[in-house]
Formats: sequence, C-alpha cells, structure tokens
Amino acid sequence: LVAAFATMLAVGHVSERRAIAAARARAQVDARLRAALLDSEVARFRLLPFTLADDRDVIAAIDGQVTARRALDRKLEALAHAIGAPAIYVVGSNGIAIASSNWRSPTSFVGSNYNFRPYFGQAQRQREASQYALGTVSRRPGLYLAPLTPNRGAVVIKLEFDRIEREWAQAGGISLVRDPLGVVLVTSRPSWRFTATRPLSPSDARRFRAETRAPAAALSPLPLVGSVGRDTVSGAGSLFVSGTVATAQPGWRLTVLAPIDAAAASARRVGLLAALATIALAALVWSLRQRVTVARRHTADLEQAVVDRTADLRREMADHAESEARAADLREGLRQANRLATLGQVTASVAHETAQPVTAIRTYAVSSATLLDRGALDDVRANLTAIGRLADRIAALTDQLRGFSRRQSGPVRPIAVSDVLEGAMLIMKDQLRGIAFSVPVVDPGLAVVGGRVRLEQVLVILIQNAVEAVTGGTSPWITLDLVAEAAVVRLIVSDSGPGIATDVAARLFTPFATSRPQGLGLGLVIAQDIMMDLGGWLRLLPSDAGAVFEIGMRRA
Repeated sequence: LVAAFATMLAVGHVSERRAIAAARARAQVDARLRAALLDSEVARFRLLPFTLADDRDVIAAIDGQVTARRALDRKLEALAHAIGAPAIYVVGSNGIAIASSNWRSPTSFVGSNYNFRPYFGQAQRQREASQYALGTVSRRPGLYLAPLTPNRGAVVIKLEFDRIEREWAQAGGISLVRDPLGVVLVTSRPSWRFTATRPLSPSDARRFRAETRAPAAALSPLPLVGSVGRDTVSGAGSLFVSGTVATAQPGWRLTVLAPIDAAAASARRVGLLAALATIALAALVWSLRQRVTVARRHTADLEQAVVDRTADLRREMADHAESEARAADLREGLRQANRLATLGQVTASVAHETAQPVTAIRTYAVSSATLLDRGALDDVRANLTAIGRLADRIAALTDQLRGFSRRQSGPVRPIAVSDVLEGAMLIMKDQLRGIAFSVPVVDPGLAVVGGRVRLEQVLVILIQNAVEAVTGGTSPWITLDLVAEAAVVRLIVSDSGPGIATDVAARLFTPFATSRPQGLGLGLVIAQDIMMDLGGWLRLLPSDAGAVFEIGMRRA
C-alpha cells in the first residue's frame, strides 16, 4: 500500500507536469496563429486610408470644394459598405469632419469637431496615427487609423474586432490583447474589456480614460490570480496556462489562456491507475508466494513465473505508454497542420497577395494624373489598361480564395509563359526601380500547365523576396533564366543579396520560418503549395553568392 501510494504521487506529478507543458506549447502556437489573424485584419484596413490620403476628391474636399465633398460622401459610403468598415470619414486641417460614410444618417459625423481625439494631433505631428477608443456616437470600441493628407487633413477609418473575437471564442480558450499599460482592449470574453492586468498610476489611469472615453467601471483588476503571460493563472473557476506573442500593432501583446483542469484531472487518473496496477502486481506476487509456501517443491518454477510475469507487465506498460505518446504526437501534428492550412494560408494570402496589386494601382493612378496634365492621353490610356488588368488580378485572387474555402484548386489549363512574366512585371514594376533586372526572351508559343494567377503569385513572391534581399546593397541585380525541356520548363530566379543562412535554409519551407523581422514566414510556404498543387515544384538551389530559386512547371 505504501508503494502504491508513492507510485500514485510520483506518476501523477510527472503526468501533470507533462500535460501542463504540452498545454503551454499549444497555447503558444495558438497565440502566434491568432496574432497573425489580427495583424492581417489590421493590415487589410490600414491600406485603404493611405490610398485615400492622395485621392483627388479627398484633397479637393479638404480645400473647400462643395461638389467634391458631396461626391466624397458617396464614395466613402460605397467603400465602407464594400469592405465592412463601421465608419470612414475625412477631417479637415481644422479638425472638422467634412465628409463621412454615414452622411445620410441622423448621427452623421459631418460637421463634428475631432480636435479632441489624440489621433488627430498625432497625425499632424507624425503624418499617421492609430488609437483604440470608444466611438463618440456608437459607444462601440474600435481601432482608429488616420494617415495625414498632403494638405494637412486626415482620412480616418474605424476597425472593430467583433468578428475576430467571435472566432477566438469558438476556437476555445480565452484570448486577450493588452496595450503597453497592460489594459485589455480586444478579448474573446467581452466582460474583460478595459480591465487592467496590473495596477496603473493615477496619471496613467486619467490619461487612458480621457483618450479612450472608457466607461466609469474601466480599469478594474482582471479577475485572475497570477501574472498573465507567466506560469499558471487561475480564475473563473478554472486553472490556465498562457502563451503570449507580440502583434504588429505597436505595444500590443496577445495572450491565449488555455484551461488545464481536464489535463490535471487526467494526470491524477493516470496516477490512480498506476497505483492500482502496483496493488494488482503486489497481490499477484503475494499470491504466488503463498503458492510457493504450500508447494515448496515448485519454488524455483513459481519464482521464475513471477519474474517472467513481472517483465511482461512492464513491457506491456512501456508499450502502452509509447503508443499513447505516438498517438498524442500525431493528434497534435494534425491539429497544427489544420490550423496552419486554414488560418496561415488564407489570412496571409489576403494580406500578402493583395498588397502588391493595390500599391501598383495607386502608382499608376498617380502617374496618370501627371500624364493627363501634360496631355499625354496615349500614356494615360496605357496606365488605365494596366489598372484594369491589376483589378482583374485582385478579382481572380478573391475567386481563388473562395475556391480554397470549398477545397477546390481552380482551373488548370495551358498558360503562355510570356503572359505569366508580363503579369508579374506589371505588379513589380514600381519596386524594381533602381535594380538591374534581367528577363529572358520567351517564345510566345511556349506554354505550361497551370493557372495564370497562381503562377504569377509564385513569381511575385520570389521577386518580392529578392527585392528585399538586394535593397541597400551596392549594384543590386535580379536575373530570371528560362530552361525549356521536353517535359518541363524551369524558371530560375537569382539575386545579388546576402543569400540564405544555413539554419534558415534547413527550414525554409516551414511555416513562420523567416529571417526578416517583419516577415510572417508564409510566402514561400504558399508558393510551394501552389506549385505542388499544379504538379510542379519550388526549391532552393545551391549558390556561392545570393539566393537562387527554381520553379519547375509541366510543359503543355
């Protein structure tokens, strides 16, 4: 009985420690994935106000043109409906709102004075600003993004996180995002919003309430015992472990609290089973010894039977423990693969792949205005044609993402290699300025099996990585080489950058593997998945200098 009790304590303790360590590792992975989803949502909304800041209607409206303001009202209303933004409005240099997406509403922002909002003053000083606060009319919390226009006005868009909070709640655990003061801003448990994870000084508390317009009950302590982000914490009738990562929004940190009550109970059950097994083994040994006493002439045989049976039991227990460990590893691998496939590819594709066409459209639009003033109508038409093609690419990418949600890979047909190169150059034209870029002469009849948008997507990812690698170097260059064989066509992308470090190259096509501070480490993973889906390949080739990637495509 003493041995059984000691076994129960020891096995239960070890099992509980392992279960808590596994839960903490899962919480850290969940935190990285949920931070990637949050960052992609903020990045998607951040692009629009920066694009509108240089819009001619915005500039004309701030300069006082009444007709431009009415046209801007309708444009902002259509944009807010299209992207699902709660509010988009333009503030003049005096802090007065001159146009708004809710201009038809009785609570229209037009004419309201926003000088009291810290984001307006920050935008005047730093050319762009962001602030989390309650809406003055809706009283709903959200993140305000406000870049400055050339004539000292500001374009403001509000981003609310209701959808992300619901998805976090459905995914399990408790998710919360803290600002630099330790105040909870975004959370899957709404009653915790504006609670404080650590005590605030009176001055910090007054400033926070004034800037965010938080309710009077704000800054009450978070209902947890323990330090969020370290070891274990308890509250709401449960025990939690946490995983914490930084987000792209300055000063924000995301924490996932994973309950471990079930894991601890399971560990205690394992300890109890071990104790019962020890008792059963002791009873078996005692029974065998009694039989030896009754029949001493069979002592040697009975003792050997006890040894053999004990060894068999130990082997069975070891085999069972090993099988349980393998099954747990497989289950965790499947769960991680599922999370990476759904969240990593979809969110990273939206944030990563639409940024280049939108930037190219903005560049063509700005240059068209200059060409129009010069009377170069042919050049303007050419720019408008390019803008149309980029818009078609964004539409095709959106269709591709919808097809991904239905587990469809899109049509595969013969595609001219020259069309793929031309489409990628159209998107990367502006970023390649100042870089010696070499493109091979391609036979118009040379075709491969694939989808044009997906092949362009792979090539744009490689060229974008090469541009970032050679930027800042002396005499930067990027070269494309084409090798056409009987069954395959190989496209090789080389650059003059520093190359790929050995430790990074070993896990280059693993999610979140990146050497760039701002990189997500998902671009090459997405590109390789696309090429494998098309029956080709993407791989890193050995090189003495720079990085060399090879795209393999089936020849049509």
